[in-house]
Amino acid sequence: MSPAERAVGCLLDETPAAMRPLSGGDLSAVFCVTMPDGARVIAKQAGNVAAEADMLRRMGTTGVRVPDVIACKGKWMILSHVDGTGRLDAAAWDDLAAQLSLLHRPTGEPYGWDRDHAFGAVGIENARGDDWPQFWAERRLRPHIPHVAAALARRIDALCHRMGDILPARPDAALLHGDLWGGNVMVGGDGGCTLIDPACYIGHREVDWAMLTLFNSPPDRFFAAMAPEPGWRARLGCHRLWPLLVHLRLFGASYRGGVERELSHLGA
Repeated sequence: MSPAERAVGCLLDETPAAMRPLSGGDLSAVFCVTMPDGARVIAKQAGNVAAEADMLRRMGTTGVRVPDVIACKGKWMILSHVDGTGRLDAAAWDDLAAQLSLLHRPTGEPYGWDRDHAFGAVGIENARGDDWPQFWAERRLRPHIPHVAAALARRIDALCHRMGDILPARPDAALLHGDLWGGNVMVGGDGGCTLIDPACYIGHREVDWAMLTLFNSPPDRFFAAMAPEPGWRARLGCHRLWPLLVHLRLFGASYRGGVERELSHLGA
């Protein structure tokens, strides 16, 4: 029996019949687990699964579809199995807009989260605040300055000084998924969307929209369904800059061009 099978068996009080690694886990190990009765669950191994379990539970209180947290201990978490046989077609985008409308209802909380988080070795600072441009500049962009080339660092710093002219001061505070790229949207065969792998915090809902545009092209009807505020499209690049910087640090220079393009579009 492998160490993974032993760990999962201890959490479930039953030895799995089979464990199959799943692709897509750049910063964690994920397995599809088949139990002796044929039931399937998902097992995830990572250093911050306890924080993720709390995020999934919080998301679930909004009515949005997320996997159920079955068990969590140490570096292992067991989740209910989610159907991912569908694709992001027109019907799925419509359902995703409906899901995000549930998730993004105003909470009235300060921006941030009650603990910091991380994507692998890249920290995510979440100290609370009431000023959105300041939060975005100080918690999301400036922390990357010591880790990028000097020329990029100067441009990021210049942009941060102008953040109050780019982002609204106090947009409605919403619960964000926080890592909402297309790979974290599981589309079932019926077109229903389930959200996985969150990095939650409280912030402007446009952040999740922006992240969806990194590797996907949501249709105009997707955005229109959520009744965006004026100027939303011009702000997407500013919110997209943070995940691009994270990708630059995690995966290398192929993302530098994207960072530079967004900075240029923002006049930095």
